[in-house]
Order: sequence, then C-alpha cells, then structure tokens
Amino acid sequence: MKLVVVTGMSGAGKTVALKMLEDMGFYCVDNLPIPLMGEFVSLLADNPERESEKVALGIDIRSGQELPLFDGILNSWRNGSVSCDVLFLDCSDEVLVRRYKETRRSHPLSGTGRIDQGIVREREKLAFLKEEADYIFDTSKLLTKDLRHELENLFLEHRNYDNLFITVLSFGFKYGIPADADLVFDVRFLPNPFYVEELKNRTGEEAAVRDYVMQGGTAELFLKKLYDLIDFLIPNYVQEGKNQLVIAIGCTGGRHRSVTIADALYRHMRLLRPMGLKLEHRDKDLHRQVPAGK
Repeated sequence: MKLVVVTGMSGAGKTVALKMLEDMGFYCVDNLPIPLMGEFVSLLADNPERESEKVALGIDIRSGQELPLFDGILNSWRNGSVSCDVLFLDCSDEVLVRRYKETRRSHPLSGTGRIDQGIVREREKLAFLKEEADYIFDTSKLLTKDLRHELENLFLEHRNYDNLFITVLSFGFKYGIPADADLVFDVRFLPNPFYVEELKNRTGEEAAVRDYVMQGGTAELFLKKLYDLIDFLIPNYVQEGKNQLVIAIGCTGGRHRSVTIADALYRHMRLLRPMGLKLEHRDKDLHRQVPAGK
C-alpha cells in the first residue's frame, strides 16, 4: 500500500490536491480523527485486496489538540512496514490573506481577531509537519494546472523531486521587470528581429525568428555561459532550502529575443530536471508599438 499524507497551511490548496489525487486513483480521506488513523491504515494494510492500493490522508489544523499525536503515528509508520510520504502545501502569508478575503471565510485560528494572526499561530502548530515533509509545494504562484502537473509527475511517474519549483519567464522591459523575478538576464544585446519587416510581428517560438537571434554565435556563447551558471546555482538553492525560483529573460518588447533564449534555457533545464519546471512568456502576445530606437 502507498500512503500519502497531505497537509499544510489552510488556504494553500490541500482540498484541491486531495481531489486531484482522487482523480489519479487514490482513495482519499480528509480530516479523519488522528487517534483513528493508525487503526485505519492498519486495516487497509492487513487487507490483501488493498495491498496495491494508493491512499491519501488529509490532515490540517482542524485536528486541534490531537494534532501533536500525529508525530508518533507517523514515526510508527515509517519505522514499520508502511510506505508513507508527507506532502506539505505552503503559501506566503500575503497570498493566504488575499485568498481568505476573496472567499470571505475566516481563518480557523483567527477567531474574532485578524487573519494574519491566525496564520502566524497555524505556522507554529504545523512546524513539525513541515519538518517531517518529504515534499513541499509552495502554491503562492502555482496555477491549478501547475499543481496537477507536479502531483502527476510525483505520484504517477515517480520522478525525483527536490522541493524547488522553477519558472523560466520571458518579458519585455518596456512593460516592466517582473516583480517576483529572482534572477534577471537582459538579452537586448542580441540581434533584434523587430527591425526585419517579415519578422517583427512574429515571435521567438518560430524558427525564422530563432535563427535570426542566434546568428553570429553571440547567443550560443551566452547560452553556454547561462547554462553553466544555472547548473551551478540550482543545487545550491536546493541546499539552502529555496522552493521557488523565477528566472526572467528580458528584451525590449518580450516577443523575439527573450522568448528565444527562454525557450532554449527551458529545454536545457528540462533535460536535467524533468519536473518542478514551467515556461511562461509574459509579453509575447502584446501588440503595442515599440518606440523607435529601442
């Protein structure tokens, strides 16, 4: 039997994750009283008909005073014959507050106080679960489809995961540097297809534009140095405990050069990291006129 415990901050997406796991063939149970969990799992494990079954248990702050009891139950599973993974869904305080305000729901620990105070108390109570977690997903910037993709990779395709989710993002400087960018690379030094009439309205996803950007060897040399830098940084970020990384590649309008380089970086990283990675072209389809001389 494969057992996954899904837990995390209220509002971070635990219920959504459980529904996705159910779609993947998991037998899901949410908010089972913790004193009953050990017996529940034992009944499933001792049933030969359920030997190959995949089970997901949802645990959160609603367990109240019983929550600390789970630490001992988890240790008994891991020291016994039960294969158990803990998935912890986290989220930034700012995003959690916004989600609660949008849904007009109160935080389970806020009572008549403020939402942010409830979030602080919840983090303290769930700290031991996060420390025990095998996988941590930060859903602050994850779309629902991205969360599904990561769960499928992890629990259906059984790929390795190191808790770092990377976004490769192309953008146009004329529209502003992405506020959430961790690393920003300016590729405005590369040949600009904007000044070629047959290419100006096309994008870096097309071969003709890519060939123009890559001409002369400068882009190829830049990519080699960029690959070396990113390959060096990623394991160090993982060791430091970082779980979100946004690599932003910018040109003037975000249609040609940045898209070409971002695509190339994404393909390179896809070979090394088969999961925890997505590509986004923020400004590719914006059709504003670029000022002369840019």
